[in-house]
Amino acid sequence: MVKLDEQMMHDILEVVDQIPAGCVATYGQIARLIGRPRNARLVGKALGHSGRYGKHPCHRVVTVNGRLVPGWIDQGPMLKAEHIPFKDDAHVAINRCQWQKGNKTLISRR
Repeated sequence: MVKLDEQMMHDILEVVDQIPAGCVATYGQIARLIGRPRNARLVGKALGHSGRYGKHPCHRVVTVNGRLVPGWIDQGPMLKAEHIPFKDDAHVAINRCQWQKGNKTLISRR
């Protein structure tokens, strides 16, 4: 079982900080970009604690089907302010706004 440590937290937030306004990324996409393709859930856990590490555009991270974080009432309005297209109230139109950074690993595993 992989545990969330400070280095992984740093790696995740480093990638999240690169997501430009007007785009979204998925938890799995971020996991692949940090070299941990099987740890999408861990990315979600990390983002749940990201407030302790300063300001990061975590609102730009959604599920693979574009679903917003349930219960996070500010996420939708924040994405709409960036002109992110929506399919419905709970899903962005991910095929129209997914960040195309690629699937290569951005951060080498240490």
